[in-house]
Amino acid sequence: MKEMEFDEQARQVLQILRQGAFLTTCAAEQTNTMTIGWGYLGWAWRKPVFAVMVRHNRFTHELLEKNGEFTVTLPQEDMSKELAFCGTKSGRNTDKIKACDFSLIPGKTVSVPLIVCKALQYECKVVGKTEMTPAGMEEAQFKQWYDKVPGDYHTFYFGEITASYITQ
Repeated sequence: MKEMEFDEQARQVLQILRQGAFLTTCAAEQTNTMTIGWGYLGWAWRKPVFAVMVRHNRFTHELLEKNGEFTVTLPQEDMSKELAFCGTKSGRNTDKIKACDFSLIPGKTVSVPLIVCKALQYECKVVGKTEMTPAGMEEAQFKQWYDKVPGDYHTFYFGEITASYITQ
């Protein structure tokens, strides 16, 4: 494990995010991960932040609302099968950690574990959140992403980065 400044690999974070990353959270002894392809790495409120968007109907949303902490694992190796699986199955019905045969390591600063792989890793504590609404979006974007699922909007979680490192 090699410590890194949160923005040291920013370009690579954005490139990997397009291919998919794992957003992991836990509550009440249930750990779940999901695939994300959208995110934000930057500064907010003078804090380093990784922001993620999670739809209201996702099991991850339910766990994040209970815990308020998450980890982001950005694989630097081919995990396309696992990303596809975790992006199409619900943690309500499937133990994705077990199904993908993931090994986990405990977070250093949060209660949420991280997926063991060659990856850029971020540990985050939610310091703010905002709800996506039709009024807050450009009409074309809203139609593209929300017309097919009325009312199932995203919550935008702003996670203060409390640790960032590379795992091998």
